[in-house]
This record gives sequence, structure tokens and C-alpha cells, in this order.
Amino acid sequence: MTVKKKPVQLTSSQLIVGMTIRADKKIYRVESCVVVKAPRGAPFVKTKLKQLNTDEEIEKNFKLDQPIEEVSLVEKALTYLYLEGKNYLFLDVDDLEHVELSSKIVSDKSNFLKEGIEVKASCFGETVFSIDLPQFLELMVVKTDESTEMMPVSNTTKKAQLETGAKLDVPLFIEPGDVVKVDTHQSEFIQRL
Repeated sequence: MTVKKKPVQLTSSQLIVGMTIRADKKIYRVESCVVVKAPRGAPFVKTKLKQLNTDEEIEKNFKLDQPIEEVSLVEKALTYLYLEGKNYLFLDVDDLEHVELSSKIVSDKSNFLKEGIEVKASCFGETVFSIDLPQFLELMVVKTDESTEMMPVSNTTKKAQLETGAKLDVPLFIEPGDVVKVDTHQSEFIQRL
């Protein structure tokens, strides 16, 4: 059974950066906010908001102490299954339902998606706004730069392609077939396993 939290009511003067709010029937994250005291007229709150569906940033002004609806995003565990057309199919670990996400939501995290990897999804209701990969993954190297003979002596790395399609710099001793640990947040090689 899913417990639905009531939205929290607050005022525009209580807005802080990082808060998630609903305005104009859309969900936004507050990127910046400042109270503006105009020489003439009433003070107001000037904000920059990022729409979570599209990553579009807008500027919006609120009257001082205008009611605002804060929403809480819920974190769900999803397991990556496979690419279906242009969308990515995941399995919701809790209710075993399929969740289809667009490439816009998955974005460049697709470089490290492999069947069976569990990700954390930020959701409101049934809508998934973003996913977070585990920071470290173990992936196989499928291809490396061909020849190291032509490389300058100062080069200590070469390009490698991982089984997920990601390309990153690895030490010269890494060969196809090696399993490596990578930092998905920095897109960096950590070690050979």
C-alpha cells in the first residue's frame, strides 16, 4: 500500500534553494531565490526554477508570503532491463511493474547502463524525474586504442570502450576482456579487477 503524503503549504518567503515545489501544475526545483525590495511597490520573491520534466529553467516572481505548495519526491529502486526503441525499460523493485523512461530522463547515464544494474529514481506520483547510478560499477573492456607504439612517451593512458558503450581513459596495461571498476559520477577508471 502506497501512502500518499499531503503537499506541504508554505509561503514564498520560506523558499530555499533545492526545494521542490508545484507551480502552474508543473514540478520545479528552486535553483535560486531572493527577496527584492522595490523602491516603489510591494517587495517580492524573485526565483529561478528548473522544471524537472524538461530541465527548462524559468524565472518566476512571487508576491511576498504568497502560498506555495512544496512537494516531496519519493526515491524508488529500479532495475535496468533493456533498451526498447528509444526508451529504456526498468523494473520497479517494490511492485514488479515495468517503468519506461525516455532518453531525456536517462540522459548521459545511459553510457553506464547494463542489464541488471539497480538505479535510484526520484519520483512524484507515477512520474520519474531523474535516475542516479551507483557510484562504482564493474564493467568489461571490449576495445582499446590499437597501437601504443605511435603514442608519445608522455602518454600514460589510452581510450577504452566498455561493454555499455562508454569510452574513458585507462592505463596502457588495460586490454580487451579486462574487467575494470569505474566511477560513474566522474566517468573515470578506478582499477582493474
